[in-house]
Amino acid sequence: MKKIGLSLALAAFCLAVSCTKEGVADQAGSVAPIIRLGDEVSSSAVLVKFKTPVADEALRSLESDQGVALTRVFPSVSGKEELEAQFGLDRWYKAEIADGADVDSKARQMSMVKAVELVEYESVMAKCSDCVVYPAGEPMPPTRAGDQFNDPYLYYQWNYKNTGIASFTPKIVAGADVNVSDVWATISGGDPDIIVAVVDEGVLYSHPDLRANMWVNKGETPGNGIDDDANGYVDDVYGYNFIQDNGNINCDNPDDSGHGTHCAGTIAAVNNNGIGVCGVAGGTGKNDGCRIMSCQIFSGKTGGDTYTITKAIKYAADNGASIISCSFGSRASYPSDDSYYRASGGIEIDAIHYFEASKNNPVLNGNIAVFAAGNEAHNYAHYPGAFYDIISVSAIAPDFLPAFYTNYGPGCNIAAPGGEAFHVINKWNSMILSTVPKQVKSNGIEGEYNTKGLEYGYMHGTSMACPHVAGVVALALSYAKKLGKTFDREEFKRMILASTQDIDQRIASTKEKTYAYGQGPLSLAPYHHQMGTGAIDAWRLMMHVEGVPTLTAQTGREQWIDLSSMFGTSSVSLTYLSVEVPEAAVSSMGLQKIQPSASDKYPAVADPNGYAYVQFGRLYVHPTKLGSGKITISAVGGGDHVGGGKNPPGGMSLTQTVSLLSREVEGGNGTGGWL
Repeated sequence: MKKIGLSLALAAFCLAVSCTKEGVADQAGSVAPIIRLGDEVSSSAVLVKFKTPVADEALRSLESDQGVALTRVFPSVSGKEELEAQFGLDRWYKAEIADGADVDSKARQMSMVKAVELVEYESVMAKCSDCVVYPAGEPMPPTRAGDQFNDPYLYYQWNYKNTGIASFTPKIVAGADVNVSDVWATISGGDPDIIVAVVDEGVLYSHPDLRANMWVNKGETPGNGIDDDANGYVDDVYGYNFIQDNGNINCDNPDDSGHGTHCAGTIAAVNNNGIGVCGVAGGTGKNDGCRIMSCQIFSGKTGGDTYTITKAIKYAADNGASIISCSFGSRASYPSDDSYYRASGGIEIDAIHYFEASKNNPVLNGNIAVFAAGNEAHNYAHYPGAFYDIISVSAIAPDFLPAFYTNYGPGCNIAAPGGEAFHVINKWNSMILSTVPKQVKSNGIEGEYNTKGLEYGYMHGTSMACPHVAGVVALALSYAKKLGKTFDREEFKRMILASTQDIDQRIASTKEKTYAYGQGPLSLAPYHHQMGTGAIDAWRLMMHVEGVPTLTAQTGREQWIDLSSMFGTSSVSLTYLSVEVPEAAVSSMGLQKIQPSASDKYPAVADPNGYAYVQFGRLYVHPTKLGSGKITISAVGGGDHVGGGKNPPGGMSLTQTVSLLSREVEGGNGTGGWL
């Protein structure tokens, strides 16, 4: 690998003007664009997209003329030829350069071939974490492990339900989480038909907390050296190793960090199995978790090149994945504008759009791609996640503020917990705890291997934020499938971005940096209104799937909530019939009994158990802890009683269910309405 200069397009243009060899160069000014993503690129190959499909005879002639070996990047899948052609996947080739040839010169030379539409350097991308694993320590006794599940490390997973445990970090803020606990309890834990492809280091498919939720290719017989299901890949039982080009998913490279296994655990570690950690979409202990497909693109310090990545993304599309979780990106954010990137039409975007257009679930007319925003503290996300129609995830810490490393600004669509090292010196509970292989290096300070053989560890980065969003999306697809609902893919993306908690109201002037990277204030001014739509909230997304509006209450006080968004501007004058508050909502939010005000003109209608009432067109509640639940309210429109009886004529019965979310700070993105 070597560094390549930035003035490639200009150099290509100048060379085109001076080149006159017939059949090699177009007219001056018609040179194919040359695209480069990031700083590090291959010195032995470039990727070439032809304007139209090229016959074998023409390819062989071109190989001879240009001094390259051309290999089609994407194997074709029967039945998907039309979709492959739609996104140009049938026109991409890898051009391997003869020994000693200069890759810059070859890229310019290929850009002037009349049949070529685009030349792209084979860029090398990086994982969005420092890839240091810190040991998990001892698990909690089951009685202290967590809420409804018996996984002993759930207690430490503040990223799922943050109750403000100060021993994790004095800066911790209750509610800085993905708000998934009530979703597990009352809505969904996942669905085995929803598959998430982890495009990353290999996932340890034999891990005791992952193996039950691994995707298994039932059409393949393990280890027989035959492509049993004729999908173009041999022995791809749990996914595929695109570095070694075989079905041997491995995590035993001495330089592996466990990055892929860690991300997989956040998405769908098996829940309620009495061991280890939980995953966002890991089920409820009834073999109902979403499934993990391992698409290995990194092994130690190797891999991560564009060729390998894009093949992995197409594999995920062709083998049933509904979501790809991609915790990687360019080492630098070049190019930095969508217009250039879109005009160039890079192979990454072609592959991602092909994935999104492939329909692998009954809910959407396509799939969802989720990328990490990057860890350079840049004021824009890195590519390919930065592209305008791809979900890119920035990171928050347990203080509900931007993590010191996260990228922010343009291209960053949504935030999620990524953790932040050393909020307390020599502690790492403020990072993200998940699954890791036994043999990975742990504790970056001491530089030791995992001598205890633990299979759990802490990491931080937008790498860790990305799988939180992928897991929440998997839960939402699971719930929509359960309800028999369908959505347009772009509509569903908008629902995801609308399902957030507000971050901006917490961003002050500075935050203290108290971790291994130095002490001192971190200015927060650049992050204001630059963290996307807010922090992902699983409960809100489930309510969007269900079509139920979400209102927000503040914990610790009695308050009223305006109902005009549910019953119209005349809600104050309606006759209310009933209020129903399920026990699950009472328990989750710690609702206190409250006494209605006396009024002859506006009589109160209360929940039979006294936990809420409606009066003056408002809902009155008193939550005492963070939580969520649904409340059902009935009223009469067009009179003071329901019609259908004797005179005088009555009105129409109206029943609305509202989702109530109790947080420490009132309000939040999306409060009081639905999209």
